Amino acid sequence: MLTLVLVGDNVIVDLILYNLIWISAIAAITQSPLSNDPVAISTTSIAIGFWGIGSLVNSFADFTTLPPQATFIAQCSYALFYPFLLIAIPRTLSRGRKLNPIELLDSFIFALGISAVATALFLSRVFPDSIMDLQDQFFALLFPVSDLLLITIALLALITHKVHRRAFLLFAGVFLFGIADFLYLWLVINNKYVFGQIVDDGWLLGITLIAATFWTTHNKSEGEVAIHPVFIALSIFISPTLLALSALKPGLFSMYILVPTIATLFLAFIRMTIVIRQARNLGEEKVLARTDELTGLPNRRRLVAELATYSKTEGALLLLDLNEFKPVNDQYGHEFGDVILQQVSQRFSRSLPTGSVLARLGGDEFGVLINGNYEETLEAAYALQATLSYPFIVKGTSISIGVSIGHAHNDGESNLLERADAAMYEAKRNKVGVIQASQVYRP
Repeated sequence: MLTLVLVGDNVIVDLILYNLIWISAIAAITQSPLSNDPVAISTTSIAIGFWGIGSLVNSFADFTTLPPQATFIAQCSYALFYPFLLIAIPRTLSRGRKLNPIELLDSFIFALGISAVATALFLSRVFPDSIMDLQDQFFALLFPVSDLLLITIALLALITHKVHRRAFLLFAGVFLFGIADFLYLWLVINNKYVFGQIVDDGWLLGITLIAATFWTTHNKSEGEVAIHPVFIALSIFISPTLLALSALKPGLFSMYILVPTIATLFLAFIRMTIVIRQARNLGEEKVLARTDELTGLPNRRRLVAELATYSKTEGALLLLDLNEFKPVNDQYGHEFGDVILQQVSQRFSRSLPTGSVLARLGGDEFGVLINGNYEETLEAAYALQATLSYPFIVKGTSISIGVSIGHAHNDGESNLLERADAAMYEAKRNKVGVIQASQVYRP
């Protein structure tokens, strides 16, 4: 049952104007320039909307006796303001840049670490003694911890964006909103809050500054400062330390310290999982980038990389070009030719000594880096030629092809690839199996 309380016209006007401000802020955000991130626009509008709903309910409660459930609804509505604004803060400053999940997790982990310390050392010692109701005690700790989280995230955004005007305006709005929250809680605990005090203006000014952020220009500089890993490590270390102290000495900290500490550890676990997955994917990408897809052999990029460190190694570079492969490919098709290339790769691999690098350079060309003295590497070249001395059988068809090989012994010069290439083309032109670079190459 509702009980109405008679109030003056000025208070009613102030109440209407008060709620019109946050509604106007939502309208300003939704009508902001298209250069803004749509996710930031929607999440910020929703965050302010939830806060506004809580404000409406509490404003109505100041002049009307509402059921107890109404207060709980207002508190929940206020609480929903925080997760949506936490999502919005990095998106507001991203200018469409794909956000790195590691950067976001680092911000949340650091902010939660600060919140855990604040809960343990300050907040949990202020509110529980003054507020006996468990529900009120929970929200009395939730709101300041969440405010600290928002302020820390906004401060990190301000630092990482090099104190750009847009980031500064966003931080100023979040900071004023958080300070107003702290002041409100202090006034409520001491039974001094009434509607129309400066704390109400603090909330509205903070929301107005947040809305104004969407009408300022983005930071054109792409360089951003990352959070130092030391701060992330300290934040992760703080949480298990506080949990251990709570277990060793029950009652030392409030039970609500479990929220930021467990959340920090949970996010740290997610961060570790993402980093491990990214490292695995990066390793696979590096392997794929240097691997021939058809044969599974190293590709030209891998061979060139090996050559860069090969100058002081005793050995030779062999370049191989298949003979009569193109007519086979043209007559039987590329699928048939692919099978031939795979079988050629297998024969070459089996004939080479351990430690050799066999690569497919593209088409019907192969390269080999082989360790050993001049005679040993030349013998390996003839062994490779011999592997193609008998035909391939593909789908019941017998196919015979040969190979032309250029042999360049490593003498420490940087033109190893050039010399081997010249020898290989000479072998192909003269239809000779193996040609040594020393016989044909003239610098």
